[in-house]
Amino acid sequence: MARLKEKYLSLKPELQKELGIENVMNVPAVEKIMISVGAGFAMKDNKLIQNIEDTITAIAGQRATTVIAKKSVAGFKVREGMPVGVKVTLRGENMYNFLDRLISIALPRVKDFRGVARNGFDGRGNYNFGLQEQLIFPEVSYDSVMQIHGMNITIVTTGSDDKHAFALLAKLGMPFAKGRE
Repeated sequence: MARLKEKYLSLKPELQKELGIENVMNVPAVEKIMISVGAGFAMKDNKLIQNIEDTITAIAGQRATTVIAKKSVAGFKVREGMPVGVKVTLRGENMYNFLDRLISIALPRVKDFRGVARNGFDGRGNYNFGLQEQLIFPEVSYDSVMQIHGMNITIVTTGSDDKHAFALLAKLGMPFAKGRE
């Protein structure tokens, strides 16, 4: 069992008391984590798209998929069927393993890191933030990277609002920036 999942299970009663939740089933939990890379810069280069897919697969520990454009958009020079990004959705054990590596290994490797922004919540208990480069993950070899790219990470929780999600992620060890709540 993942270290972070064990930590969550031990913190669940404390979180329930802190948030004033009567039913233990209503205590917020992490439902899934989505990692996505918009790769519009690599639409015409299949090798680069494959490299991004391989990188995200290594980071996530689960096979990533290429996102294909459903419509043509002339303003963006996108044609139907062109690859426009890479994504992966993590659940269960893989999700907890990734979150543990993100919090304990990857985020502290960010240059001048002062914490992740507190304003990434969407009002429904989900948290979004972006990373500038994929090289902060130890699974990525600098020699295998064709181009440095960022990624968006979405943490979906069962929390009913931002306050519950913030409390959950803070208890799990997410390093939020100091400042206003």
